[in-house]
Amino acid sequence: MPNYYLDIETTGLEPIDHKVITIQWCEIERYTGKKVGELNILKEWESSEREILEEFADAVTLTDPYAFTFIPIGYNLGFEHKFLSYRSDFHKTFPIEINTRPHIDLHQLAILLNGGEFKGTKLNDMTNKPSDGKSIPSWYENKEFDKINEYIIKEADEFIGFIEWAYETVPTLSPKLKDHFNN
Repeated sequence: MPNYYLDIETTGLEPIDHKVITIQWCEIERYTGKKVGELNILKEWESSEREILEEFADAVTLTDPYAFTFIPIGYNLGFEHKFLSYRSDFHKTFPIEINTRPHIDLHQLAILLNGGEFKGTKLNDMTNKPSDGKSIPSWYENKEFDKINEYIIKEADEFIGFIEWAYETVPTLSPKLKDHFNN
């Protein structure tokens, strides 16, 4: 059951009006959260949106009927699901559905760590990620692809640091939870 960090970059927030310009993923060690292998980045500007969607589905074996062959781990995976589902349907490629398969979304953990408050729980609020990605569409329009690539690498590093911390820290809370309910 391989776990995979998953993220995308887009030209905006609405899949009807905007497109997926990158899909990035890497395998995450199941028990530690550590990165296994290299970060894969598919770039629309090097081929097309349709091609990166197809290449991604093939690379992570989404066509395998066994749902546990690809378990995405991300931050606010609803966004990825919305875009990948709509854009794969738009291009009539293999349907890419994230929220209909086993997945782990660390945004919920961030909300709990923030006392149940949603405000202040973006990945750049919780880690050393330098920004929230609002510059991506203008970088794309201006063909500043190197800036997008640098952003993706930094974001992946920060997310993986967060997941490593979560895998190390959260299991230590289990005995406290059991004690709480046994008292």
